[in-house]
Amino acid sequence: MSAISYSEFRYQFVTGKLAASATQEIVAKLTEELGFQAYVDVLPITVAALITPKWLRRNLTVRDDVHYVVLPGYLEPVLADIQFLFPEAKDKFVCGPKDIRNLQQLFGKKVQRSEEYGDYSIEILAEINHAPRYDLKSLVAAANALRDAGADIIDIGCDPNSRWNLVGDAIRALRDEGLRLSIDSFDRWEVQQACDAGAELVLSVNSSNVDAVMDWGKEVVLIPDRVGTLEGLDVNLEILSRNNCQYRIDPILEPLGCGFAASLDRYQTARRLWPDVPMLMGIGNITELTDCDSAGINVILLGICEELKIRSVLTTQVINWASTAVSECDLARRLVHYAQCNGIPPKHIEPKLVTLRDPKLNRFSGEVLEQLAKTIRDNNYRIFAQEGEIHILSANLHLHHSDPYELMEMLMQQPHVTNIDPSHAFYLGFEMSKAHTALILNKQYEQDEALNWGYLTRPEKHHRLNRKARPAEPQPTDNTNSGNNIDSGKLES
Repeated sequence: MSAISYSEFRYQFVTGKLAASATQEIVAKLTEELGFQAYVDVLPITVAALITPKWLRRNLTVRDDVHYVVLPGYLEPVLADIQFLFPEAKDKFVCGPKDIRNLQQLFGKKVQRSEEYGDYSIEILAEINHAPRYDLKSLVAAANALRDAGADIIDIGCDPNSRWNLVGDAIRALRDEGLRLSIDSFDRWEVQQACDAGAELVLSVNSSNVDAVMDWGKEVVLIPDRVGTLEGLDVNLEILSRNNCQYRIDPILEPLGCGFAASLDRYQTARRLWPDVPMLMGIGNITELTDCDSAGINVILLGICEELKIRSVLTTQVINWASTAVSECDLARRLVHYAQCNGIPPKHIEPKLVTLRDPKLNRFSGEVLEQLAKTIRDNNYRIFAQEGEIHILSANLHLHHSDPYELMEMLMQQPHVTNIDPSHAFYLGFEMSKAHTALILNKQYEQDEALNWGYLTRPEKHHRLNRKARPAEPQPTDNTNSGNNIDSGKLES
């Protein structure tokens, strides 16, 4: 199935009656686009997910002239049993996706990540602002949460207007948790206490405190003497190099509207002047100070860092719109590293970073929904969201409206609808609410599935009501369970 050209192949697609119309429409588009030949065999079963290997053996004839027989994705767990029962054609069987609308994925219609995906070159420093205001237990909990989100070093931010007398105790307690730590202070005594207790990095150093670096014996972040310039960096770099001190430089990233573009230019200038010097970018000045969700901003900033070989970033997650900044940076650094190493745009590679909308929408045509409504013979409710409306389908029923309240009222007014008790009504209301949200944000809605919020997705338990056990041997007639009042809007291929 991995051949680049599909025109020389013939495929036999196997489906059930409910998905027949959709399968035929999608296969027709793929054959026109990719040039292969195809048959669509509709088996005498309503829902293809109910197929068992023995039933398939009795009801499927494998065509002699096909190269592949594409089965519904729900049969993947029993594919070996199917191959055993069809020894003459066992090498032809493959499983497509569970949802027929994703059939194009079987033919490589998306960018595939290589096994090397996940490597990164950027270290994340996550700052705990105003650390002296935390009690020790809360400080440890906050630091561990940042590490779990992807931070490599926890930056302990001190208060500039008061000395933290317990800084050494705090650093030792955090070190006992196995955390790597940096200290963020211009108070020399605080820095010394932190370094003695196990901090490995000091933020920040300029001409005002560069003479103390030799006493601390730790790596430092060197910043300009005056924000908006590179003033003092060359002199202080020479001092630190002469004394064999470790350092990384940060030309200081300024907020949007306050010199942002000029500060990016300083990072590029610094890289040209000192091509081999480690660098850090403090990206929190953008994510915390911009009225915008932080994920996209973090991807752009880490992409800049990747290209300029800036190997560490400092972030924080104080304001609500940046409250998951560390997780975003952890995903972003892998994405931009992969893109840079492979010389490709960072597209269709890391779907977890797409949260507000979805990478792709699957829609049935209006004709397919109409055909589906005519095909359904049971009282299960299938819910779809597309073209600005929520659709609800059942036997002899196809209602649609943009307002879920109006749609529910329309449903309850149907004279033959007698199967909606309070539990069913709650379920339908919940599902329609999700469908309504999906329509507003142009997201994909799948009945009985959580909306896809990328790395923020929280899987939902399946709540379809009165579900009966899957029959061991489905009958070749209408074998959906008439007692089920709720069913999935997904169509198996």
